[in-house]
Amino acid sequence: MADRQQEPHYLRVAHALRSRITDGTWPVGHKLPNRPALVEEFDVGENTVRQAVELLTGEGLLEARRGRGGGTYVRAPQTQRPLPRTASLAGAPGRLGLTPQGMDADIEADSTAKVPAPPQIAARLGIEEGALCVRTEYDVLVKRRPVLTATSWEPYALTSGTPVVLPEGGPLAGRGVVARMAEIGITVTRVTEVPRPVQLTREQAQILGAVQSTQGLLIERTHYDSSGRAVETADILVPAERWNVTYDLPSAPAPRP
Repeated sequence: MADRQQEPHYLRVAHALRSRITDGTWPVGHKLPNRPALVEEFDVGENTVRQAVELLTGEGLLEARRGRGGGTYVRAPQTQRPLPRTASLAGAPGRLGLTPQGMDADIEADSTAKVPAPPQIAARLGIEEGALCVRTEYDVLVKRRPVLTATSWEPYALTSGTPVVLPEGGPLAGRGVVARMAEIGITVTRVTEVPRPVQLTREQAQILGAVQSTQGLLIERTHYDSSGRAVETADILVPAERWNVTYDLPSAPAPRP
């Protein structure tokens, strides 16, 4: 085996950190020393430490946490859990129709009115590119950590001047698309979803606590009213390594003989 002293410095540092994780010196949940401390310990540059930490994060051994208590931590092994999806308009669990099974989930949301629709969103809503929309960003959290994210778009012309213009404000705050549209006389009769695999970007992986470049499931969901008009569309992003999205599709009753 080649002498590790001949390896690039970041690989040498990564090997040392990896060994502390695999032999239990640093257990799951352990917070790594800050970057200046690692620079001093290994007598390398800050960029070398950054590369080593990024390598182990990419391997799924470390994770970055933001906000209070932020830093780099030893990551717990990930196992998939069911994330059920129902096809029933009336019975969709939660605002997004996705609920982590057996977990208490919180939803954080932030709405912005009069946002110009980008081309792909305009096409899905059947409106002109640049037409004003209400955009709402959602984070679904379990134990205060994001497990999935979503971005919802509604045509501003549809809800402008009504009590439900902001999905997370007013008398029906957080009630979901079907209930809010019913409040202004619009009946939602159909929902389509197009799930497709994607690779998580670095930013998405950091937000979701996932490994960069691993697969996610992007669900393009659109609500339609009784005239076939799109009244809302959303991109729901789920890290595939953590959740197994399952669909509950009701069957039609058998015809009588």
